[in-house]
Amino acid sequence: MTPIRTAALAALALGAASVAKADDVTVGMITTLSGGGAGLGVDVRDGFQLALDMAGDHGIRLVVEDDAQRPELAVQIAERMIQSERADILTGIIWSNLAMAVVPSTVAQDIFYLSPNAGPSALAGENCHPNYFNVAWQNDMLHEAAGQHANELGYENTFIMAPNYPAGTDALTGFKRYYEGELAGELFTQVGQTDYAAEIAEIRASGADSVFIFLPGGMGISFMRQYEGSGVDLPIISAGFSFDQDVLPAMGEAALGVINTSQWSPDLDNDANAEFVAAFQDAYDRLPSLYASQGFDTANLILSAMAEADVSDMDAFRAALRAAEFTSVRGSFEFADNHHPVQTVYVREVVEEGGVLTNRIIGTAFEDHRDVHGENCSM
Repeated sequence: MTPIRTAALAALALGAASVAKADDVTVGMITTLSGGGAGLGVDVRDGFQLALDMAGDHGIRLVVEDDAQRPELAVQIAERMIQSERADILTGIIWSNLAMAVVPSTVAQDIFYLSPNAGPSALAGENCHPNYFNVAWQNDMLHEAAGQHANELGYENTFIMAPNYPAGTDALTGFKRYYEGELAGELFTQVGQTDYAAEIAEIRASGADSVFIFLPGGMGISFMRQYEGSGVDLPIISAGFSFDQDVLPAMGEAALGVINTSQWSPDLDNDANAEFVAAFQDAYDRLPSLYASQGFDTANLILSAMAEADVSDMDAFRAALRAAEFTSVRGSFEFADNHHPVQTVYVREVVEEGGVLTNRIIGTAFEDHRDVHGENCSM
């Protein structure tokens, strides 16, 4: 990693605030660093670490462990971090089934959990908790935007598909909430699946005019490689999870032109984002993904709260987190009452720039969008 070059970047990382001197805050990061979903976890970790590096004397002790995308292992790691490492905050989980296994017991032990990714609907409504904050999105949100944009594209008979786990259920539910057309078919695949021949054959025979997929990580890579060679040429619409920088290099030209939705993009036009993208490329020699941007924002949210309160004063620290006084790479950032973001969701297209596949914003699906589940949160 090359050194971060300017004091301006350090100021950005802190949201122009200095971190109060105090005992180190221990942050336990449980994330996926091996297997087909490793790219997502690596980017969350690297984005988080970049924010700490830019902050300088930040006062955070970061402990990182690989959950290998296994819920039972994530639970074991969480308990070890709470009991042995004396973690004040847990973060890092990518997959919603792992979040459901870890988050409820964590927050019940008076430990803060800040999600840089997974946003299962079950934790956004009746099961919301004062110690749980989601810094990314509620799972439905980007898929709702895809359903809305499918209407604008004139799609009338879309085939929809996602893996069979909580985020997959939320994805298809979110898409259908705003999509006004008919469904040519609806499939749940296996988590970690690599062979999609049967599903592509079903798409071919369905009479669909378009395809919506949610297949993050290695699942999306496998599907797109097989889809390209299948001869099926129906347009694909998706959310950014399946078409971001963590997978685009492996997908290659098969991904060109795919429309997807995201709350972040490398070309998002604000100073904080421009500084972040440049710093990430300088540090890691690759473009950041939306997962990296979420890790970066999560670290900066913690730093902003540390500037205002001691983590041992849970009420004060919770209020500082809720205030979200940090400079987000998304631009404006605020939490709804259920501690999930209220944010703009953009429409992007996969393009090639300088020989590198990336995303370019081509429109806006929603402004100041909040998830529907907050209506059932009692906070």
